[in-house]
Amino acid sequence: MYKTILTPLDGSARAERILPQVEAIAERFGAEIVLLQVIEPASVGITTRDGSTMVLMGLVDQQISEARAYLEGLRAQIQSRGLKARVLVAYGPPVSIILDAAEREGADLIAMASHGRTGLERVFYGSVAAGVLNQASQPLLLIHAQGS
Repeated sequence: MYKTILTPLDGSARAERILPQVEAIAERFGAEIVLLQVIEPASVGITTRDGSTMVLMGLVDQQISEARAYLEGLRAQIQSRGLKARVLVAYGPPVSIILDAAEREGADLIAMASHGRTGLERVFYGSVAAGVLNQASQPLLLIHAQGS
């Protein structure tokens, strides 16, 4: 039923709460887990007129390296349990990157945790989970990750 499970993570313990469910599904169906972290443009700063683009690109490169190292650690843990896993790191708007990755990777399932933002926090920061839910053509496994 499931061959490829796309699992977007943001580096938080809350996001990682989806992993036990993903691993159980992958074990049951022999699926490969694709771990994805998206580096958001807004999270690396703003390019100024004085030519600080080089500094900005250095920050992006650093964030990509850190994300890759984080995901590689998780991949090693998953593979140590006899499961298949790969790592993807991408730069851009999270919802569109997640949806594009799901299509490109042939994901049969997108599995992710919602941080449960409500009220003004959701208005200001948006909800990646809501965006994916409203636009994905693949099935979505979504858990509400409460606590820190």
